[in-house]
Order: sequence, then C-alpha cells, then structure tokens
Amino acid sequence: MEHIKKCLNPYRGLSKEIYVLFFSRIINCIGGFVHPLMSLILTNKVGLSASEAGTFVTILAICQVPCTLIGGKMADSFGRKKIIVSFQILGAVVLMICGFFPVSTLTAVFLIISSCFYSLSGPAFDALNADITTAKNRQAAYSLLYMGVNVGFSIGPIIGGLLYANYLSLVFIGDAITTLIALFLIVIFIKESKGRNVEEQKKENELEAEVEGSTLKVLLERPTILIFAFIILLYQFSYSQWGFALPIHLSNIFGSKDGAKLFGFLGACNGVVVILFTPVLVAATKKLSRVKVMALGGFLYTIAFAMFGMTKMIPVFFIGVIIMTIGEVLISINEGVFIADNTPASHRGRISSILPLIMGAGYALGPSITGRVIDHFGMYSAWMVTSLVVTVGAVAMFNLNRIKRK
Repeated sequence: MEHIKKCLNPYRGLSKEIYVLFFSRIINCIGGFVHPLMSLILTNKVGLSASEAGTFVTILAICQVPCTLIGGKMADSFGRKKIIVSFQILGAVVLMICGFFPVSTLTAVFLIISSCFYSLSGPAFDALNADITTAKNRQAAYSLLYMGVNVGFSIGPIIGGLLYANYLSLVFIGDAITTLIALFLIVIFIKESKGRNVEEQKKENELEAEVEGSTLKVLLERPTILIFAFIILLYQFSYSQWGFALPIHLSNIFGSKDGAKLFGFLGACNGVVVILFTPVLVAATKKLSRVKVMALGGFLYTIAFAMFGMTKMIPVFFIGVIIMTIGEVLISINEGVFIADNTPASHRGRISSILPLIMGAGYALGPSITGRVIDHFGMYSAWMVTSLVVTVGAVAMFNLNRIKRK
C-alpha cells in the first residue's frame, strides 16, 4: 500500500485543469473507434489493397501538414481554447456524417476532411498542456494525461472491434459523440491559457522564456530539439505498424472478423499495461536521463516488433504488446516534456505544429512503405524492416546528449 501511495504521489496537487483534461481524454478515447480500425475499414470495407491503404494513410497525413502549421500559428495568435473548440466540433460533425452513408471511397474522403479539422486543433492542445504546467510538475501532468488516453483506449478498441462487423455506422457516430462530450468539459472548466505562468516557468527553466524572432530562428538556435524530432520520426515509423501492419497480420492469420476482435483485445491489453505501469515507471525513472530512458523504450520496440513477425501464437502477441507498451510508456512520458522544456512560451503553438510534422512523417510514411513491403516481400520482411528502423533510432537517442555537447 505504501508503495502504491508513493507511485501516485506525483499526481497530487496538480491544477484542476489537468484533472479536467484527464477525464476529457478518457471520454474521447473510449470513443476513439475509427483510427485503430482504419486499415481494416480501408482494406475490408472500402476494398483497397494493403499498399493502396498505406498510400491513403500517407495522403491523409500529407493533407494534415498545412492544417497543423496553420493551427500552430492560430494558437499563438488567437489563443488555445478558441482553436480547440472550433475545429474539434467541425471534425466531429464530418466524422458523424460518415455514419449515415454506406461505406465507399467517399467515406475515405470524409475521413481526410475530418482528420484535417482535428489537425488544426492539435498544436493548440500541446500548447495548452505546456501553458498550465511548469518544469517541476510537467512530467507528472503529462504522464497523467497519457494515462487518460490509455484508460480510454483500454476500453475503446474492444467496443470498436465488436461494432466493426455488423454496426460500422456506430463506429463513426460514437467516435463523434464522445469527442463532443469531451469537448464540453473543456468549454465549461478550462479558461484560455495563452500567456499564463510565463514568469514562473522562466524562473524554473530559462529555455521557456519568451523570445523574439521567427520559428525558424528559434529552431536553429536550439538544434537539439530538431535532432530529437528526427529520431522520434524513426520511432513513429515503426510504431505506426501497431495500428497498420498488426491488424492486417492478425486478419491474415485468424480471418477478418476474429482478427479484428483479437486486435481489440490487444489494444485493451496495451491500455491496461499503460495504466498499471505508468505510475511505476514515472517513479522509477524520474531521476534518470530522459533521453536514455527513451532510448531504452526504443530497444523494447525492437524486441516487440521482431516478435510479431516471428509468431502465429496468440499468447506471444500479448507478450509482444506488453513489451512494446512498456517501451511506449518510457517514450511517451518523456517526449512531450523534453519538447516543452526546450521551447519558449512565445512559440509553443508554432513549434508544436512543426515538430509533430517532422516526427509524424515517420507515422505517415510507415504504412505506405510497409504496405509495399507486405505486398512484395511478405509480412515477415515488413516486421524485420520495422525492427531495424527503430533500432537505428534507439541508438541515436542513446547518443543524443553526446551530440548536444558537441
């Protein structure tokens, strides 16, 4: 009991807004049905091949690029809350429309439009998180928000997997409704955060002080975060296969219906492991180098993705997901903190739009490249490529502090 209290202690005394965001993310992610099932919807319902589905996901990500950049500029200019509320509503409405028409190539177009609206609000969320935290409580706050996401995802994929076969329209409608409910909490309980805590943050960490100049100038003066972003690109390339290659792999082995259900349970396993291990890992690693901890997370990805490629046994898939999830936790509880700690308050929205584009390029390219590997060389080769890419990233992350000193 004493050990449990010690693990939960960092989450005490956070601002009310962090707790509101925590519950908001739980609700939103419980209804996050569409994204985990994206590759199955595109291949089994729309009728695309693996490579075509991968290309679609890449096109979707490319369309998000200008939206994210515009959203970052708008968040710094007009405030975080207005941008979040406006574009989250639009994204949910478009997603809901998908539930009222038969699945077709038009559905894919609507998915792109909805994702673009959501992308416009993404940098504002990142800036909001940084605004309402300080260097002292940021890791605890970010890890709590991360747990909120995974509490939702421990439930959502199971519901989505069960709805997928016979009630696909509810996948789209339910996703939209939960987004609106989660947004309602933000509207009621969270005030505009732009310009808040600036002096306190500056005292704790000079790198967060407001500065003048363009975003490019800020990034060139802080090359470490650019190098960091390209390393995470490699991580994201590999992690994208959790949502793209793995459902296809399971569908090939166990059939479409059973594969979707198994993926739902693996998603639930992922969420449960996050919930159980995040407080423990935060407590265990809080005094360690952030980059070394994230490097360890990358090496765990290597092991997990190699396991996926070498087995057809259900228990081994669950073991692989557990290993992958521990790596995910180690990376996720430090990634956002590292960026926030190295970003001036004046440029949070813009940098929160540019860095995710670099990092997200890996997530965007992953399905497209891997889809072609699957079609031409098979699933085993795809998993080996995935493992090799993340290994390169983990080695680079391990040496990031050395690069910084040079």
